[in-house]
Amino acid sequence: MTATADMILERRRIRRRLTFWRILAIAAVLVAVLMMIPNSIASGDHIARVSIDGVIQDDPDRDRLLKKLVDDDAVKAVIVRINSPGGTVVASEALYEQLRSIAEDKPVVAVMTEYAASGGYITALASDYIIARGNTLTGSIGVLSQVPNVAGLMEMIGVGVTRIKSAPLKAEPSVTEVPSPAALKAQEALIADMFGWFRGLVEERRGLSGEALNRVTDGRAFTGRQALELSLIDVIGDEETALAWLEEEHAIDGETKIKEQLWGDKARPWPFSSILNAQDALTAIGQLNSGLPRLYAVIQ
Repeated sequence: MTATADMILERRRIRRRLTFWRILAIAAVLVAVLMMIPNSIASGDHIARVSIDGVIQDDPDRDRLLKKLVDDDAVKAVIVRINSPGGTVVASEALYEQLRSIAEDKPVVAVMTEYAASGGYITALASDYIIARGNTLTGSIGVLSQVPNVAGLMEMIGVGVTRIKSAPLKAEPSVTEVPSPAALKAQEALIADMFGWFRGLVEERRGLSGEALNRVTDGRAFTGRQALELSLIDVIGDEETALAWLEEEHAIDGETKIKEQLWGDKARPWPFSSILNAQDALTAIGQLNSGLPRLYAVIQ
């Protein structure tokens, strides 16, 4: 009797294990199917909404998605919803160029939310029409480079660093030494060149020059109301304002479906998105620890 009871219990354990693995296999298949469903699928003509949130950095997935919008005949217009205090100069440049490529064939309208400053304003400049809330923070037109310096602290605790380099300006400025006048001058030249590019975009895209251009390119931020007076934006409003403009200026029905465009980990189902977010966090930590200065167009 004991042997029979043990056999029955073992069979039950085996059945439970098999059931667990069957459920796991079905879940894996469902996740795989979800991942294969293209994010860009939409029924019929639609307006693509691209949301730019947070610090703007290099994003190949975003760039690929924007390139697809150029060739997608179902996309009749693009609304760029911006909530960003800025980002790296190169990433802002890449995003600007991608949006201008779309604007060659389709209307692009920018809708600013809480922030659309510096690199966020570069993003807005790529559009054909810029909309902001009255209290949106925008502007902050300029370029910033910040490199921490711990030379005084190292001297205080008696730690030195031996540096061997091929030329005086290699890897300057350094976090371990007080920067030389030549190093500062070289860094200032980089900033000036990038700022000249940014200022040129404002001049070209907003039709500003002379004192009007000088007034908006001193680095300060503006509210949406101030930006309207300074011709940095076109109107105070929201996404409904964007739809009205598309209907009036481009004959795009205001009832046209809006489809949010997702890319990268945002377009992937859980648990893959959580795993990739952890990977992104580790990558960011690695970049912070690398000691390499990065040039930002960002609100302060």
